Amino acid sequence: MNTQSQKVALVTGASQGLGAGIVEAYRKLGYAVVATSRTIAPSHDADVLTVQGDIADPATAERVVAAALDRFGRIDTLVNNAGIFVAKPFTDYTQDDYATVTGVNLTGFFRITQLAVERMLAQGGGHIVSITTSLVDNADARVPSVLASLTKGGLQSATKSLAIEYATRGIRVNAVAPGTIRTPMHPEETHEVLATLQPVGRLGETSDIVDAVVYLENAPFVTGEILHVDGGMSAGH
Repeated sequence: MNTQSQKVALVTGASQGLGAGIVEAYRKLGYAVVATSRTIAPSHDADVLTVQGDIADPATAERVVAAALDRFGRIDTLVNNAGIFVAKPFTDYTQDDYATVTGVNLTGFFRITQLAVERMLAQGGGHIVSITTSLVDNADARVPSVLASLTKGGLQSATKSLAIEYATRGIRVNAVAPGTIRTPMHPEETHEVLATLQPVGRLGETSDIVDAVVYLENAPFVTGEILHVDGGMSAGH
């Protein structure tokens, strides 16, 4: 049963893969969780509230935050996990690709983060974590990914800017930049090839990213950090 002293985390893109793992991790930390995605199912856990919706629509952010405050009365952490990755040669991207990727990766981040920060300021503090990609800092000719770099790179820059803007007001802002992770996003038949993108020669696991998010949650002196969890991609090839 939630009390006003129980911390609350919002997690976007929470129905599977990294998002589902992050939801589980915050429950283990004792947080109540508001979990959102387009297809998320109701939870049997009284301390997990699910809200269906497309985060690219600002109205979804409004509903998610309103539901969090109505059920739990506070917001302590926001994990911007929702994201779309489309790897194509630059000139092959369509207007629909552009609208879809920027809608989820940028618009989806922007409104819910605004609303969460407003609440965190009223409470006296909070934490924001965004999931980006190591390709932002380490482009790879084998994975043409301009839209990922454009959008997730924007999140990384915003992470640093927000961290400094709110550093004296109790809000920490960080990001995790994964390499290629074994999730439902990547079909089994692609794993062998994708493993070669990491210098360690294997895919990462959901637990690797979840552990990084939990570390940042429990690191009160860390803000403005882009934490690479990428099997060595950020070090070189």
